[in-house]
Amino acid sequence: MMNESSYGQRGGLSQGRLERLSRVLEGYVERGEFAGVTAMLHRHGELAYAATTGWQDQEAQIPMQRDTIFRLASMTKPIIAAAALTLVEEGKLRLSDPVDVWLPELAQRMVMRDPHGSPNDVYPSPRAITLHDLLTYRLGLGWGKTSLGSSLFTLTAAPIAQALQIPNAERLAPDAWLARIGEFPLAYEPGMRWLYHIASDILGILIARVTRKPLEMALRERIFEPLGMVDTSFVVPAEKRSRLAVLYGPAPEGGLAVLDHPQTTGWAEPPLFASGGAGLVSTADDYLRFGRMLLGKGVLDGVRVLSRKTVEAMTTDYLTPEQHTHATFAMSTTEMWANRGFGYGVQVVTKQTDLGPSVGTFGWPGGLGTAWYVDPREDLVALILLQYQNAIVAADWRSMIGDDFLTLTYQAIND
Repeated sequence: MMNESSYGQRGGLSQGRLERLSRVLEGYVERGEFAGVTAMLHRHGELAYAATTGWQDQEAQIPMQRDTIFRLASMTKPIIAAAALTLVEEGKLRLSDPVDVWLPELAQRMVMRDPHGSPNDVYPSPRAITLHDLLTYRLGLGWGKTSLGSSLFTLTAAPIAQALQIPNAERLAPDAWLARIGEFPLAYEPGMRWLYHIASDILGILIARVTRKPLEMALRERIFEPLGMVDTSFVVPAEKRSRLAVLYGPAPEGGLAVLDHPQTTGWAEPPLFASGGAGLVSTADDYLRFGRMLLGKGVLDGVRVLSRKTVEAMTTDYLTPEQHTHATFAMSTTEMWANRGFGYGVQVVTKQTDLGPSVGTFGWPGGLGTAWYVDPREDLVALILLQYQNAIVAADWRSMIGDDFLTLTYQAIND
């Protein structure tokens, strides 16, 4: 069932062809693959498509709504990168400077001689970690194919893991967490290899220390309030709890299993550790405003958050040719970096290979069923939100709904 839809001959998109997109999204719900979906397309300065289908809470038969709140997971990362870049613009940080003065836990690093070998066989790092290294995920630590992988995953997944009540999640405040991270050697020298996730949690701590404010407050002042993102936070207060979607995952017997419910959610109280890598919740309209700001080269509705040059720097591919040959996750290199690169907290399309995003399109998905794309060439922001673990980020990088969403978005372009 399509709960709500708004589209027509706006933004250079065909109404008839957008109906194909609606039918396909409805099909995923009707087949029971997902409980509900929200999708938005903004093009040529206007909202060209906004649709909700299915259920925010399938068991209670609460329909998906335009203002439903979603757990962003890794879609938190681009917001953290943008906030860090505001500090660069103010002269409080430099991209090329070591972060040792703010993050002494990461100073004087040792590097493993073999990333897959013993963490005790190390040598001194030839240089310090810089802000540029953190923003490009090349500090030398992170989730990936190293002998530190499982230990780092257990430690750094803790903020989300504890919210979902996964056993063995460690409860650590930011300073204690960073001290634990400081106990690990680097798997690679700074700048040598792209490794996932940890950099964004570290960036969150860096932002809090430089601003001398809790991360939530720093983000509110620098990103959320200027952009009018009224529902984006690390916590869902009681008065908004009825709008939080149920988070689902695959049930062993088939169908949907509830992983996080509004009545018992881990997002009910401010977290001990506000995760810059995965902790935010938001709505479709809120995140669309963030994407529109980046599409507008740092400006939305006359309010400048970042300079044009900063947005250009954020959306430049910094991976070296050699780094493009390494797949970080359990997928082939072709599926990872052959046609994409990485800027500051976002991936960047470097080669168009199908009916989909143009070269220069950027964004980053979330592991709890969220994805967004900014395509400057098509003057487009595209957003799809659901709440199902690994619905968009799957073993093959995107599940079928992600591919279908992109194909049916781009086939609707009519100018």
